[in-house]
Order: sequence, then structure tokens, then C-alpha cells
Amino acid sequence: MSVNKEPYRRGRHAVHAVKYHFVWCSKRRASVLKGKVGNRLEEVLRGVAEEHDWGINSLAIRPDHVHLFVQADTRHAPYQVIHRFKGTSARVLRDEFDRLHRLPSLWTRSYFVSTTGKVSEQVVEQYIEDQS
Repeated sequence: MSVNKEPYRRGRHAVHAVKYHFVWCSKRRASVLKGKVGNRLEEVLRGVAEEHDWGINSLAIRPDHVHLFVQADTRHAPYQVIHRFKGTSARVLRDEFDRLHRLPSLWTRSYFVSTTGKVSEQVVEQYIEDQS
């Protein structure tokens, strides 16, 4: 299980706390992410995170959308992170559940992303101003 509550991660060349809150919806907001599909979706998303060494801090799968709070790394832009989660999960779920082929695609093209951090914008601005 990929759970990472550590505030900072260390790489070869960077120390970072890059965390994203993603939300994305099923195509046509179809209520297909429940029962076995929802359970399998969670397994797939956790597998993607583990494969890329990303930590899932929180995950909520609703019948027609997903909330994912993930700590990624500095090598991947947000669009790359969401692309991995949505692309892999769509392929796996549509291969395993024939009824998902009724939709033209599993996910909409859209998504929401927001970053989070340990300090507020005001603290960062004040810190930078204090450096002069």
C-alpha cells in the first residue's frame, strides 16, 4: 500500500514535497465506478503509484468520479501523473469489464488538479521578501 505521510522526499538532486489533488470523472458522468469496478480501480491506481514510487495520501472513488491526493516527484509534470493514472486504469478496466465498452471512453478528457504544501502563499512571499 502506497501511503506517504513524510513531509519531504529526497531524490538524487532534489528534496521536494510535490503533492497534487486530482479529480476526474467517468465519461458522461456514468455511475460505473462501484462494486467490483471500483475495487479494481483502487488496486490499479495503487499499482500505478507503486510503479512510479508515488505515495497515495488519500483516495476516494465515487460512482462517477475519483479524488486522488498523491505525492509525486519532480521528474513528472502534473499532466504526466494524471495521464499515467487515467490511461492505465482505463486500459485495465475496459479489458476486464465488458460493460465499460458501452461508453466511448472510460474517462472524460478533463481533470482538476491543485497543489498543496506545508506553508501558505503568504509565508513564502514573506520569506522571499525577508531575503533582501
